[in-house]
Amino acid sequence: MNEKVETLSLEEQQRLLEKYDPEAGTRKLGGILGWIAFIGLLSFSLFHLYTGIFGMLTAQLQRSIHLGFALALIFLLFPARKKDKGRNHKVAWYDIVLSILSVAVGAYWPLFIDEIVMRAGRLTEIDFYIGLLAVLLVLEATRRAVGVPITILAVLFMLYALFGPYMPGFLAHRGLDLERLIQTMFFTTEGILGTPLGVSSTFIFLFLLFGSFLVKTGVGQYFNDLAVSIAGKRIGGPAKVAIFSSALQGTISGSSVANVVTSGAFTIPMMKKLGYKKEFAGAVEATASTGGQIMPPIMGAAAFLMVEFIGGGITYWDIAKAAAIPALLYFTGIWIMTHFEAKRLGLRGLKDEEMPDRKEVLRKIYLLLPILAVIILLMTGMSVIRGALWSIVITVGVSAISKETRMSFRDIIDALVEGARTALGVAAATATAGIIVGVVVKTGLGLKMANGLLDLSGGLLIPTLMLTMVAALILGMGSPTTANYVITSTIAAPAIILLGVPDLSAHLFVFYFGIIADITPPVALAAFAAAAVSGGEPIKTGVTASKLAIGAFIIPYMFVLSPELLMIDTTWYNLIWVIFTALAGMMAIGAGVIGYWYRQLNILERLLGIVAGLLLIYPEGVSDIVGLGIFILLIVLQVFIKKEDKAKPQTA
Repeated sequence: MNEKVETLSLEEQQRLLEKYDPEAGTRKLGGILGWIAFIGLLSFSLFHLYTGIFGMLTAQLQRSIHLGFALALIFLLFPARKKDKGRNHKVAWYDIVLSILSVAVGAYWPLFIDEIVMRAGRLTEIDFYIGLLAVLLVLEATRRAVGVPITILAVLFMLYALFGPYMPGFLAHRGLDLERLIQTMFFTTEGILGTPLGVSSTFIFLFLLFGSFLVKTGVGQYFNDLAVSIAGKRIGGPAKVAIFSSALQGTISGSSVANVVTSGAFTIPMMKKLGYKKEFAGAVEATASTGGQIMPPIMGAAAFLMVEFIGGGITYWDIAKAAAIPALLYFTGIWIMTHFEAKRLGLRGLKDEEMPDRKEVLRKIYLLLPILAVIILLMTGMSVIRGALWSIVITVGVSAISKETRMSFRDIIDALVEGARTALGVAAATATAGIIVGVVVKTGLGLKMANGLLDLSGGLLIPTLMLTMVAALILGMGSPTTANYVITSTIAAPAIILLGVPDLSAHLFVFYFGIIADITPPVALAAFAAAAVSGGEPIKTGVTASKLAIGAFIIPYMFVLSPELLMIDTTWYNLIWVIFTALAGMMAIGAGVIGYWYRQLNILERLLGIVAGLLLIYPEGVSDIVGLGIFILLIVLQVFIKKEDKAKPQTA
């Protein structure tokens, strides 16, 4: 008897995406405006392909054209009110006006670059009004496409810039007048046209395009089938399928919520059918999907920003390589905890009739070639832009191997259009992040906050890390990872670096916690989306997800205290030892949190497990030895008491 697992329809998935992910809910246009939006999106992608192939324009031109495209399309596709999303709704007259004004703002630099450069920072009256208009359009577009929190934050930063002399204590500064603020925001590369938008207009766009092409080849569904083939028959199989498929999905989706809805529509019903509670099923998917953004080779958009923010000749491959072991530990931790929970509940794996045809799945293994190609291209030292372009070409070539996956001309056009659509929210978020960075640079707020954090923490590393973690989690509640990373890397990361921590460790630290905010209550968007799919209680799902992701709250501390985990200044044998103790620590903590290993753990054993795990994870010789001793003792106790339990019925 084979029960059918009911999964979410595409319409239901889209509804949930629109509810929990502002970037997903666009207006459905018809008629002439529909064609204008379609041609605009297609032209947006073709512009980036052209500059990627033949060379990027100067910074101001590349970024302002990118901004003009994004703003104009956002005002056509994202209505002012949420209730108008998804409808074949008539576009308001003011949206058309805002879209036209956006084109004018985007075209201002290309049309008048010589005059602007010759004026050397002196603004004419029209310069001032164009700059002011650019700021207002960016804020409104961000509110529509990304959300209210980041918009409010940018406004507060600008108010801080204007009213500096009236700020209390160390926050006080000379202040900027409105003209200087506008000049910084739009007529330098320190504001809206700054590094964040620069990365969006180069690396990020092309990799989003690559992800769009992967989706068109059916790679997303293939990831699910491959995950079921590998993990489906194991104890608690569907939960492990969710972990495996979500880790893979992270390579084509930069959004935790999008990952939850697309992957979770398939895995959560399977977990519920097997016997997992609604909240646990949702939490597993939310935790795994959120981790997709820290999964090399293609991580979240913020990872591309990290290349520019750290500088010093660091490459994207250096970051992807450094993130590999922490990502392995993160997903291993979730795997261990779901395994122990499945054993505790006595849950089985999938039956033979519930499994896909393994031969058929292996026959399509070629669909993974584009992912492999990215890794090889980046390893060989190819630039990120060239790597992204070649990956798109390879994806189209690989799709042609089979009739089922072969991309038609229409599929290619659709991939270009959808890739541009996914880039709109990122462009708005990075433009707004540029406003924040501009204020930080002009007012010296970064150094002030870094010194303030050090004063508050007494100059001690662990308290500084804890304060930085709290700041990243709060900023990440309802804000995109990209904007969160920009803010924390300019305000909080310098404090960690001042204490002698390597730049890469400090930046990855704030990057991690910005991502984990998606599953940290009270505002845990990924967990809430998973709860909507599972039918569970949202806050309880978020709490369970935080418990499952306990490794994510520990791992960043590990690689700050022990940079060897990021493969910084280490030997291969030391690296093996660090990985071994970290994995053993994750296992001990997982057993302690879930309360099960070979059998049910009593309260003392659970405490011992957590203590042993923390000692093993802390990178220091004595703590490793003590932790390993407790770890071995726990195993002995488990095996010994298990045998004793088996003997009891015979003597009873």
